[in-house]
Amino acid sequence: MVDWVIRTVGDFGLPGVFFLMFLENLFPPIPSEVIMPLAGFASAQGKMSFVGAVVAGVLGTLVGNAVWYELARRIGADRIRPLVERYGKWFAITGEDMREAEQVLRKYGPVALSFGRLLPGIRTLISVPAGLVHIPRPVFYFWTALGTAVWLVFLASLGLLLEDHYAEVDSYVEPLGYVVVALVVGGYALHLLRAWRRSRARSQG
Repeated sequence: MVDWVIRTVGDFGLPGVFFLMFLENLFPPIPSEVIMPLAGFASAQGKMSFVGAVVAGVLGTLVGNAVWYELARRIGADRIRPLVERYGKWFAITGEDMREAEQVLRKYGPVALSFGRLLPGIRTLISVPAGLVHIPRPVFYFWTALGTAVWLVFLASLGLLLEDHYAEVDSYVEPLGYVVVALVVGGYALHLLRAWRRSRARSQG
């Protein structure tokens, strides 16, 4: 996966960054923590604009999140709750998780949307309850874009600031990328196990 991310950024430039960030928000195991530092490296080498890389990343994130937000908004909470209760454990989501997310969004909507962008997994899943509780579209897209921009500027800056050490760091990018992917997938698997256990405990109780 990491090899593919590196090739996509190198071969396709800004459209590649957009595409990868779009996928990152559909399939969380493709982490922005790998994509955007590589875009920063490319910017440091003059292969793409730093601002362009951030803008492409933000746009890809918005489009990816729009899929979940608009789908959830269209389906509605009343129809999706029974599905979550029955099948959510296989996706590390329980009815309790959904209710808690809805409460947080109703109380701290803009803040939750912005800070949710900084948390792996949460930055994608938060779009679902945001759509279910019908957070206004201007609020959702503005605060999602703002939180995403802050996070992606930070990640891309890491690659940009390491320009002078690019030759030494380049050999570590791939193995570190695998570590990040492994941590994200491992965390997801752990959350999946906990959700399954909670669901099983409730059914037995």
